[in-house]
Amino acid sequence: MRHIGLSGGIGSGKSTVAKALEHMGYPVFYSDEEAKKLYATHPLLKKELLALLGKESYQNDVFQKHVLATQLFENPALKEQIAALVHPLVRERFNEWAEQQTADLVFNEAAILFETGAYKLLAATILVVAPLETRIQRVQKRDGLSREAVLKRIANQWADSEKMNLTPYVITNDGQPLLQQIEKVISKLKTHLIV
Repeated sequence: MRHIGLSGGIGSGKSTVAKALEHMGYPVFYSDEEAKKLYATHPLLKKELLALLGKESYQNDVFQKHVLATQLFENPALKEQIAALVHPLVRERFNEWAEQQTADLVFNEAAILFETGAYKLLAATILVVAPLETRIQRVQKRDGLSREAVLKRIANQWADSEKMNLTPYVITNDGQPLLQQIEKVISKLKTHLIV
């Protein structure tokens, strides 16, 4: 069994590719969803976040994402501190989950695999890309954000060109049929990784 990353910037459509992989019979672990669960359920993480962000970060035992967003805006260095707390826990959950799978390839879907260096822990990583305007429209439609807010979020992530230097496995999600591209990438992975 090989662990394969699936990544892409906001609005790239990596979730669409993840769903297609699942329909093809491949297990997909959603790192962002797991992180949200950990914020809510992991007692040590909760304790550390309360110490770091203050008591307003949890209300009625629910993590207040807007408190984190506000503090990150005021103190960008906080991002690395939060990542140092959350990412190892998510990685541990992924490894536990992967051990229970039987497929020859299992996928770890996460937005910032390249930015965090986590892609180095995987056999390979697929990058999903899309044209900038397509990404902006998708995020505006999904999250109801202004164009400026979407562009700020995109600016906080690495450019696709940077990520493309780190993987030969790229899927372009620009509205054209995806299945053929996904099948081609899977075929390349199986050939190169000899699963």
